[in-house]
Amino acid sequence: MTPDNPAARYFDAIAAALTGLDIFLRDDSSPLYRHDVIAQVVAEYVVRLEHSFGAWRNRLGFMESFRISRAESGFPVFQNVLELENDRRTAEQRLTAIPSPEALRAEMADFILRHKAMPTELQRMMAERLYLQEVSTGQVFAPFVLPKTVKVSANPKTMRPYYFVHWGAFDGLANLPLVYMAAVEDSSDKMVDTLVTRDGRLNEKVEIPLPVEGLLNPDLAHRFDDFAAKNSAYTLTPATIAGNLDKDFETLHPKQLRRFVLGPFYSAGITEHNSTVAEVLNKVRKAENAWLLTWTVQEVYSKNERPGRRGLFSSEKATQEFYINTDDLEAARMGVSTYEKHALVPHEAYQALYAAGEAQKIFGGYKVHILSGGRVISDV
Repeated sequence: MTPDNPAARYFDAIAAALTGLDIFLRDDSSPLYRHDVIAQVVAEYVVRLEHSFGAWRNRLGFMESFRISRAESGFPVFQNVLELENDRRTAEQRLTAIPSPEALRAEMADFILRHKAMPTELQRMMAERLYLQEVSTGQVFAPFVLPKTVKVSANPKTMRPYYFVHWGAFDGLANLPLVYMAAVEDSSDKMVDTLVTRDGRLNEKVEIPLPVEGLLNPDLAHRFDDFAAKNSAYTLTPATIAGNLDKDFETLHPKQLRRFVLGPFYSAGITEHNSTVAEVLNKVRKAENAWLLTWTVQEVYSKNERPGRRGLFSSEKATQEFYINTDDLEAARMGVSTYEKHALVPHEAYQALYAAGEAQKIFGGYKVHILSGGRVISDV
């Protein structure tokens, strides 16, 4: 791909945006970092996206098909994500049929010397090998990334262990990468007896090799995986997902659910979902700085737990009362207690938007972060 190729410009822009987001997430002074482990968790999924885009870029070296959601999310359409997952399953087998990188480079050098031409077919083989090597690692952003428990504590008031679990999904309708994080209490007798001491502390004698693949409770881990896979659609509000979790598991009590929605992404000359943004970004001198990345952090939390009731003939589980901020129309529409909207933009692009008098209108309601000289400046 030549630098003026639209695909090359798109890949350069999204690579710069993800690098900038990664810098922001790993800065311990950033506002998102202060939200417990949110930044650390999201950074894992940004790395997955970087691997995915690296793979897609190599894929264009031997396959012509690649589509993005130009008028909506600015991210690749879901079909590309499915193809990555399908190719991941066959990558090892396909790699055995392709010569090693060293052998291919030697063949290419020999071809150029003998034929005084570019070895197109060998270049395609090299691109396919690099692509398959990337997807075979399993570190790409899959349609669904299985849950993982990354933190465990104990609630001395309820005498229950408390898990922090995260998982990912690439929404097939909205074409958006989503990251979910849930704080869940577990009232299972077995887990309470094992993990919580009589004074309500976490039992330090029990070794927990974090992170743990899946939910920490082994009896519920497979069911929780299935639940997460079926309840990760962007069309479901965080309140609906948290409510479903509360309803479907008798001994799991969701206290908080966060959803990190990455996108939309805007790139000059590529995306079409905001004519004002596109018009200004097209005037940015350097193409690698002509982009804008947005994301939203949504949160719903339990304001109260209604105690369960056990009777001789019937029983009811303890249920959560989730707080929805109905005073904020946007929060009510999202089905959340609170939310934050963020925007990351290169310094040159921000200057162009500001000079055009569009910055206030475009960034109204957003926390703006400017990427400049390898650093991210927030609270603009």
